[in-house]
Amino acid sequence: MAEVTEQTINIEKVLQEKMGAKAKYVPSFAVNWLKRIVHQDEVNKFLWESRDKMGVDWLEECVRYLDMTLQIEGEENLPAKDDGKLYTFVSNHPLGGEDGVALGAVIGRHYDGKFKYLVNDLLMNLPGLAPLCIPINKTGNQSRNFPAMVNAGFNSDFHMLMFPAGLCSRKTNGVIRDLPWKKTFISKSVQTHRDVVPIHFGGSNSEKFYRIANLCKTLGLKVNLAMLFLVDEMYKNVHKTFRVAIGKPIPWQTFDKSRTPAEWAQVVQDKVYEL
Repeated sequence: MAEVTEQTINIEKVLQEKMGAKAKYVPSFAVNWLKRIVHQDEVNKFLWESRDKMGVDWLEECVRYLDMTLQIEGEENLPAKDDGKLYTFVSNHPLGGEDGVALGAVIGRHYDGKFKYLVNDLLMNLPGLAPLCIPINKTGNQSRNFPAMVNAGFNSDFHMLMFPAGLCSRKTNGVIRDLPWKKTFISKSVQTHRDVVPIHFGGSNSEKFYRIANLCKTLGLKVNLAMLFLVDEMYKNVHKTFRVAIGKPIPWQTFDKSRTPAEWAQVVQDKVYEL
C-alpha cells in the first residue's frame, strides 16, 4: 500500500516510472502544467492532513473536503446489512471521481465498511482508499490480472461496488451518458448469487472535458487523455449538491438465458437511467 508523505503525488516521479530515462526530455513547462492540472499541491495537502483516516472514514473526509451535499432518494431500497446476503451495487459514472467517493461513503457507512471497489489501478496510490480496493498484482499487467481481481472480489465476503462503464460518462449528440456497460457484473453476480442494486448518480463534468474526450475519440488516440483532467473537474465540482437515486434490488435469477449477459447489462443500464 502507498505511504502518505507530504509529497504522496509527485508528477516527476510518475513520469520517471512511466517513461524511464526519456522523462528528462519532458520540458519543465509541461511538467509544471501537469502539476497544475492534477492539483498536485492541493491534493498532497489533503492527503497529508487526512493521513490518520482509512477506508470509509477517509471517504467521508473526502465528501466533507469537497463540500458535497448528497440528496439520497430510495435509501429504503438498500438491503438490510444483517440479511446474510451479498450484493453487487452498480452505478453510472458521470464524474469519474466524486461519484465514486460519495457512493463509497454511503454504501460503506450502511454496511460497516464491508464492501470493495473494482477500480482503476491508479487509485491504489491513494492510501486512504487502498484498503477498500481489490488488490492488484502490481508486478503484472493489469488487464492480465483483471479476471483474477474480479473473481477475488466476487468470491469474497464483501459487497461489490462497480461502475460497469469502466470510464466516466461521455457527451454524444448533446446527451451525457455512460458508454455501454460491460457484462462482467451480470455474469459474476449470477455465478455468486448476488442480487444487483441499481444506482443513479446525478451530475456532469465541464463542456471542456467532453470536448477533450470527444477529440481523443475523433483522433483515435489510444491514451485516455481526458483522464488527466478528472482531478481538475473534481475541483470544479466542489460545493455542489448531487442527487443519488437507489433502485430496488434486482434478483440474480432475473438474468436468465432469455438474453445474453451483455444484453442484460444494457437492461440494467437503462433501468439506472430511468431512476
